[in-house]
Amino acid sequence: MDEKTLRSAEEQHRLDAAITQMFEHSICFNEHLGLKVGALWEDLVSVSFNMREEFIGHFLYGRLHGGVIASVLDTTGGLAIMASIASTNPAESSDEILQRFTYLGTLDMRVDYLRAGIGTRFICEAETVRLGGRIGVARMGLKNQDGVLIATGNAAYIVSG
Repeated sequence: MDEKTLRSAEEQHRLDAAITQMFEHSICFNEHLGLKVGALWEDLVSVSFNMREEFIGHFLYGRLHGGVIASVLDTTGGLAIMASIASTNPAESSDEILQRFTYLGTLDMRVDYLRAGIGTRFICEAETVRLGGRIGVARMGLKNQDGVLIATGNAAYIVSG
C-alpha cells in the first residue's frame, strides 16, 4: 500500500478522539462505569476505572462485583476489535471506520475469575487474537492498581452485517 492510501496523522488523531468519545460517553453504560480509554493501539488497548461503592459485589469484603468484571472485559475486548478494524483499513476516513462499528456485537464470551476483585483502581487490557471478515476474537485481562490479575476473558464479536 502506498503512502497516499494511508490515513494521515491528523485523520488518525480525529479517529482516536471519535472512538474515545464514543466509548467513554456515547455508550451510556461505559460512562456509568466511569471507563476511561488509556492505550488505543492496533495491537493493544487499555481501559481503566475506579472502584465505587455501587460496584461492590460482596458487602463484607468490598470486592468488585463479577458482573462489573465481565462487563469491563467485554467492552474492552470490543474496543480491541475496533482498534484492529481501524488499523486494517488505513485508507478509510474516521466516518467510514465509525460506520463499521455499527455491526460490532458480542457473540460469545468466557470469563475466568482468578482472584477477588480487591482494589481502588482497575485496568483492563485487551488484544485482538484474530480479525476476519465477519468475526473477531479478543483476549482480555483485568488487573488492580498493584498489577494483580483478577480475571481473564476471551470473546468472539460479530464485525460485519
